[in-house]
Amino acid sequence: MEQSVQVQVLSCPPLVGAVQRFRALRLACPWRRMRAVFCEKLTLVGVGLLGGSLGLAVRRQGLAGRVEGYVRRTASVAECERAGAVDRATTDLAEAVRDADFIVVCTPLAQMRELVGRALPAIKRGAVLTDVGSVKHGLVEDLARLAKRAGAHYVGSNPMAGAEKSGVAHARADLFTDAVCVITPTRTSSPLAVGRVRRFWRGVGGRVVELAPSQHDRLVSRSSHMPHVVAVTLVNQVLRPGRAEAEGALCANGFRDSTRIASGSPEMWRDIVLANRVQLSRSLREFMTELGAFVAAIRAQDADKVSGYFERAKAWRDAWVGGTEARE
Repeated sequence: MEQSVQVQVLSCPPLVGAVQRFRALRLACPWRRMRAVFCEKLTLVGVGLLGGSLGLAVRRQGLAGRVEGYVRRTASVAECERAGAVDRATTDLAEAVRDADFIVVCTPLAQMRELVGRALPAIKRGAVLTDVGSVKHGLVEDLARLAKRAGAHYVGSNPMAGAEKSGVAHARADLFTDAVCVITPTRTSSPLAVGRVRRFWRGVGGRVVELAPSQHDRLVSRSSHMPHVVAVTLVNQVLRPGRAEAEGALCANGFRDSTRIASGSPEMWRDIVLANRVQLSRSLREFMTELGAFVAAIRAQDADKVSGYFERAKAWRDAWVGGTEARE
């Protein structure tokens, strides 16, 4: 070991001063890198916006000895590697997950069960699996049951981060920085696996919140899923073909800001709203009741009620934004 370190130091450019020589020695020692490694092999099943951003963050932070990714299309292999999201990408699912210590499923919800089921023979005992799915009802139970068959452990996750753009070309290493990352353990979850999933999300910069799967679905139906449906409905109402040509020209920054998320992946959002249909339907009914009360106040020319509607919203949003900025 001493001989190896000596050779590596001698190969470095001449440095002046004790501090510089010490830094060169640290860089030369292989064990320096390994001490910070979260796992030796981390696999991303799906390398799009979220999977690609995870790969970039993991590699930037040095959390894994190597990062491998599973993709469906051959053309995506070079794209993922060129983006720097993975050390190696492959269309062979078994090869991607083989010997992985930590596996993150980053595909649309409807594909997750089938892919994990196909991967089971290659998943090693003791591996930890998590996901980035936006709905946990049913999924947590199914993936935990599948993981158990392989002697592995599953803990659900949902990072509250994303963008209206999709694909690894739009991945960012800082996507999860200061983002809330929800984990959804159950009574049967391995405490060790829960701890590892918590450490993982903190390692990529997230703020971890722990919720029961049912509570998670109820809360995100209002804070995430309903806003998307509202944005999509607004676009369909205002920009549908047949409207006056000037309609689009009159849609300024307010419309652009309010509807940005409507440009998200239709496939992904189809899966989300159908998977969370019970909670989302309830939230949308509540929203329509609130909107109906506002319409009634307008028709009645009730200035006090209309003002109160706007004033409460401004006060509540300003307080929420202020709290968010304070945390940052």
